[in-house]
Amino acid sequence: MGNAEANPNPSLPISRRTLLQGTGLALGGTALVNGTADAHPPGVPVPAPGSPVRPIPVPEQVPATQGLFQVPGARLWYWDTGGPGEAVVLLHALSGSGESWPYQQPYLARAGYRVIGYSRRGYTNSPVQDPNDPRTGIEDLHDLVKFLGVGKFHLVGVAGGGWYAMDYALNHPDRLHSLVIGTCVLQVQERDYQDMVERLRSPEVDALPIHFRELGPSYRAIDPDGVARWLDIHHRAGPDGIVQPRATSLSWAVIERLTVPTLLLWGDADPHTSPPVQRLLARHFRRVRTVVANECGHNVHWERSDVVNPVLLNFFRANRH
Repeated sequence: MGNAEANPNPSLPISRRTLLQGTGLALGGTALVNGTADAHPPGVPVPAPGSPVRPIPVPEQVPATQGLFQVPGARLWYWDTGGPGEAVVLLHALSGSGESWPYQQPYLARAGYRVIGYSRRGYTNSPVQDPNDPRTGIEDLHDLVKFLGVGKFHLVGVAGGGWYAMDYALNHPDRLHSLVIGTCVLQVQERDYQDMVERLRSPEVDALPIHFRELGPSYRAIDPDGVARWLDIHHRAGPDGIVQPRATSLSWAVIERLTVPTLLLWGDADPHTSPPVQRLLARHFRRVRTVVANECGHNVHWERSDVVNPVLLNFFRANRH
């Protein structure tokens, strides 16, 4: 267990009361849905089948406290909207940081949830003190939620963050109400899965600029300001982020043991985890729902928050304690 500095360096690029400022959140979009994701509660807009992707302004953020939490070998920057509601913990991609959730933070907080995000070791505002002691990602996460006094919570991991979300669910299933994994190549050590993932990779794709690999073509075409905001967060995350070890190697048999209710999210234009990859994954989860956001690349939570946010809210409400 570490300890926190309640008042971190005031030169941090994100203030104590707000993460990102914007004007309004445009809702309305589309998802191709399998399961019960179309069961929207009153007041939550239903994504309209066939509607196009559209620019979504960054909404005004809910006030959140932030701090630096000491763990062995590093300090982790976190933010926390607080409140008595069920907690939702957000795990960022390898291309992002704790700043990557401006669309989800106010939406979920205003729905009554306590929303928590943090930067893993070496990412924005989380300095590494001992690079020779990376620990597992879930050790840091477990220490942080214990420090914040979080009991059971909903865990969301996108892309590389999905590795640690899955790892945590396998090792601490009693701590989770639900698990959400978005657009993540889970590195399952099975030949059929590895062969499919390998067919999607090429040196030419890997050599493209990061926003071409990570953001879908429709999003890049219609929202240059959104691309610039995403790139700003990515560049500020810095080059020192550590890919921490996982505690558990994945096989189909390991995944099939998981009993935590799971939601798999992905975009239909994701070059890394196309729908066939996620469908193969979904067949091996015991309690799973799947949602595909159309006209969407690898950053489904950023590109299609109009689809993702209501789906998350429905899923959390369906899996209360």
